[in-house]
Amino acid sequence: MDRRGWVGPTARTSVFSWAARRMAARLGAGGHPVHARNGSGLFEKPGPATLSLPDAVDRIRQALGSPPDLVIRPLGPEGPWVLFLHSLADVRLVADAVVRPLLTASGDGRASVGPDSIEVPNVDPVKDEQTAVRQLLDGHTILVERDGALWTLTTAKRPGRAVEEPSNETGIRVPREGFTEELEVSIALIRARLRHPGLRLEERRCGTRTGTRVILAYMEDIIDPEILSTVRQRLDRIQLDGVLESGYVEEFIEDAPFSPFPQVLRTERPDVVVANLLEGRFAILVDGTPFALIGPVVLPQMLLSAEDYYERTVLTSWVRWLRFAAFVISLTLPGLYVAVTSFHPEVIPTPLLFSIAGAREGIPFPPLVEAILMELQFEMLREAGLRLPRTVGPAISIVGALVLGEAAFRANIVSPAMVIVVAMTGIASFTAPLFSIAMAARLLRFAFTIAGGVFGLLGLQAVGVLLVVHLCALRSFGVPYLSPMAPLRVRDWSHVVARPPWWATRTRPAFVLPKDLMRAPSSGRRGGGHR
Repeated sequence: MDRRGWVGPTARTSVFSWAARRMAARLGAGGHPVHARNGSGLFEKPGPATLSLPDAVDRIRQALGSPPDLVIRPLGPEGPWVLFLHSLADVRLVADAVVRPLLTASGDGRASVGPDSIEVPNVDPVKDEQTAVRQLLDGHTILVERDGALWTLTTAKRPGRAVEEPSNETGIRVPREGFTEELEVSIALIRARLRHPGLRLEERRCGTRTGTRVILAYMEDIIDPEILSTVRQRLDRIQLDGVLESGYVEEFIEDAPFSPFPQVLRTERPDVVVANLLEGRFAILVDGTPFALIGPVVLPQMLLSAEDYYERTVLTSWVRWLRFAAFVISLTLPGLYVAVTSFHPEVIPTPLLFSIAGAREGIPFPPLVEAILMELQFEMLREAGLRLPRTVGPAISIVGALVLGEAAFRANIVSPAMVIVVAMTGIASFTAPLFSIAMAARLLRFAFTIAGGVFGLLGLQAVGVLLVVHLCALRSFGVPYLSPMAPLRVRDWSHVVARPPWWATRTRPAFVLPKDLMRAPSSGRRGGGHR
């Protein structure tokens, strides 16, 4: 037990600090007057002096290492005691809904009082002091009664940013709300859109030292029980000191963590999470990050955008096909150009062949080296644009690409055709809605380019076959990654290839294996109707 008084760190005047020291000196070795400061003034004066802290309170204080933000407030000579961390708790709520009602109930502060007088939403018993310490670190308040009984009071209020539009998933006709780092806000955004009693939220703690809260969300009457059992097992096997972001959890639950293709969908949009929950998938929310994880997913789903479901069906279907074609172009175009110019010039029309040959006159490098140099330079520019401040990042990346491309062309380091090919490839890669799938394409592009430069079109075909074999073998929580193309389910093509009108969408995707395949019946539409 130390000899100093407990003084809240927000005390602002030297007079108050002097008074606290005088009180501590009068109390002697066992004195523990407690101070904290808030608008109500309930913590500005020292509480009743006691000779020693109760054993439970002292053990909790020692377990936390006597931090400066720990407030211990006695409500009488022999308790009860209120403990909270003012950096994580709502001090005003503690004063108005906890301390004031307890003092009012006790009258002069000496009568027996309990949790019945407290006005916070949740008052739950705590089984042991270790749980009490964890509740304190979550921002809640602990009430220690005279008989040693422990209660946790919901008073958490940690600092966080307001709900904003997601910066990585923008669109024209999309909701402007995105998840935040605070878990309660993310849950509220989901519940605001999914008002159904079938929504289930299971909480876990991941990270032996961080104790990060992880929420598993799903629709009980839709999700496949085997998928739900699988994700529960994978979450329970997470053994790690700390979980600071959803990427930690993602690597533990993926089927193939060394595959370049992501097997879960990352999103900041609550509308995307709700739409996937209604199709029979699950979502994982991690405290401290705005990114939710969704599974199981398939490759075509990675190329879909939330706006595809809000615009007219003909337009969004055409944009989907354009996106699929752009993904293939971003994978194969540099390798195809290198293979054709190096090994198969006969497939190029004669006027175009003469133009390419004339432009390459004086270039010191073969097409393969030329392509690798340009791709590496483009990747470095793109990475630099991401790391620079947002006000200058896009301008630097665009101007840098133009200046370097022009300088390389004038110095006869690269040909104009190669500059065009690399630029077209970069533009095609920007059409991918998700950063994770675009990163996979950027990595595999080098494999296609090297194979095309070494073995020609035969090398491109070999890498393509290996890629298709890998995708066919890939699973996302037991669901084939190429569904509904392999295995073939033509009826599910409407969910990924071309979107039908909502009035004609009567079933959920069968490859997700939902318990309830049929959507809620709708009233049909004039001129169309249900078939």
